[in-house]
Amino acid sequence: MPGADPTQRSSKPVVMTEDGAEFHRQCLVIDGHNDLAWQIYKLAGGSLDRMNLAESQTERHTDIVRLRRGGLGAQFWAAFVPCSAMREGGCVRIALEQIDIVHRMVARWPETFALGRSPEDIEHIHRSGRIASLIGIEGGHAIENSLAVLRTFHALGARYMTLTHSDSTDWCDAATDAPKHNGLTPFGREVVAEMNRLGMIVDVAHTSVKAMHDVLDVSRVPIINSHSGVLALASHPRNIPDDVIRRIAAGGGLVMVNFYSGLLYPPAAEATARMFDVDRELRTRNPDPDDYARAHDAYWTAHPVPRGTVHNLVDHIDHVVKVAGIDHVGLGSDFDGVGTTPEQVDDVSCYPFITQALLDRGYAKSDIRRILGENLMRVFRRVVGFADSPA
Repeated sequence: MPGADPTQRSSKPVVMTEDGAEFHRQCLVIDGHNDLAWQIYKLAGGSLDRMNLAESQTERHTDIVRLRRGGLGAQFWAAFVPCSAMREGGCVRIALEQIDIVHRMVARWPETFALGRSPEDIEHIHRSGRIASLIGIEGGHAIENSLAVLRTFHALGARYMTLTHSDSTDWCDAATDAPKHNGLTPFGREVVAEMNRLGMIVDVAHTSVKAMHDVLDVSRVPIINSHSGVLALASHPRNIPDDVIRRIAAGGGLVMVNFYSGLLYPPAAEATARMFDVDRELRTRNPDPDDYARAHDAYWTAHPVPRGTVHNLVDHIDHVVKVAGIDHVGLGSDFDGVGTTPEQVDDVSCYPFITQALLDRGYAKSDIRRILGENLMRVFRRVVGFADSPA
């Protein structure tokens, strides 16, 4: 594997070189997970006037100027459905409103974005100088236990679904909740099979390890983990163990490394290991939404998450390469879905620092292209090809 032992590596900031910057501009960079649509939905009531991406969004990770600076070629925008909606209702509506936001982003800024539904779309849109915009559903509870809803999301452009978020659903266990089903239920297996049939990528980020294994037993095409770290480097229940990494790779799939400090940097992982339990406790003690928001902000102000650096992120890429091989790692930032990112990974303008760090560690340019986007394209082609093949 390229690079020295992590304990011997420099922690100095990455310095961009002209060669690194030029090479990055030539690459197809695909990010597997960005929560901007949720921020527009939650903070701006879905209004693209109130959160105008053509203007600087200093409180967010994402705007058009910084996307261009980062050289992003394709983005899976997440339609995130909070687990509270399982109890309060409205899962389908919340997902649909964010799908609508992505469609309206594309319509409002057609010089920057174009809707992508296939690998061929990504290639065509990237060649045109725009950012291919794809949709992922985050949280299988969004389908409200209905395969018809799943099919409708796919028809509207959703090309992957993350089977859970922080809480277990009626049919799949989450990594950060008490197990309810010992993995996938029979209906959960039907969901995976239907996603295979549709050509929709199955995403096991946020699911329990047992559920990951069950999905791997069922799926007939490669799967992804769209935004996680690796457990061997940072002890957090959201992170993925080596045995699952190996099985995902054996099936042709992909582990996409998250940019959240809490999943990458060991002291931060220790600080955030109970983050979802803490959130449940705060909600229980503060049923009023405004009271909860204040309590949430106060807790994390009193318990700041240490950042780490871009080197910690690349350590996780290195580890997946060591365990699974160069063809089975990608990027899934979770920008605008996390509060703390490593130094030099501040926002969507910062992808070039990852490219430069990989060059500095001795990765071949052809391998870096795989990490930045070609691996995801291969998985996407396999999934769509299976759906298009004769029965």
